[in-house]
Amino acid sequence: MVVRAGSNGPEVLLVHRPEYDDWTFPKGKLERRETEERCALREVEEETGLRCSLGRELEQTTYRDAKGRRKRVRYWLMEVESGELGFDHETDDARWLTFDEAAALLSYERDHDVLRDAAER
Repeated sequence: MVVRAGSNGPEVLLVHRPEYDDWTFPKGKLERRETEERCALREVEEETGLRCSLGRELEQTTYRDAKGRRKRVRYWLMEVESGELGFDHETDDARWLTFDEAAALLSYERDHDVLRDAAER
């Protein structure tokens, strides 16, 4: 979960994925021989154009996808080191939002637990 200091307090970055028409945190799948930490950094950069540093680990989520497969997603607090906000083929929009604004826009209830965990830190 990418965060930054905003003019009205901390802000979190959400991405829109047109394939699912959802708003969520950047995330993705592990590549062969890749650590989960490296995957998190790579996916954020691929989906947003931002190179980040990894901070404290947050609450993880589990769910079943549309095919019934169990999925587990790990999240870390991240801060932007460099880059410019841009999109790849998986995302078509991104927004910096306050935690309250993000809570109102998130598409999945499971993401709210991760957001609350980040807000408490």
